[in-house]
Amino acid sequence: MTISIRPIRADDRARWLKLWRGYLTFYASDVPTEVTDLTWSRILDPEAPIHGLCAVDEAGRLLGIVHYLFHPVTWAAGPRCYLEDLFTAAEARGRGAGRALIEAVYAAADARGADQVYWLTQDTNATARRLYDQVAKATPFIKYRR
Repeated sequence: MTISIRPIRADDRARWLKLWRGYLTFYASDVPTEVTDLTWSRILDPEAPIHGLCAVDEAGRLLGIVHYLFHPVTWAAGPRCYLEDLFTAAEARGRGAGRALIEAVYAAADARGADQVYWLTQDTNATARRLYDQVAKATPFIKYRR
């Protein structure tokens, strides 16, 4: 399987939505339709802070998605890149789609002068963590939230 990475386009909506819903189901989460619609519009808006890429096969079928954003930090002059969402279709897992999406975010971060790319995952997400341990270093930080 040959995988290529490209920006998400307006005509990707149906397949993106299927992958987005799969991602939310995996994390046992629900996002209101209005927020999903807003997220979609932000991904397509070149002026919005959220960026979206997709992994596609030879036929152009979406196999995975990634969303990321840049933000300023107090510890560096340049921005930091937060990889917020990463999901691949079941048939693409273990075939390089996730790695290719992460590497594409790394390239975007390098082009933007980001000093790091970071993301979160559940500690029980063993399948994804096998890949993450190959492409990044786990930190000792614990997330707190209100």
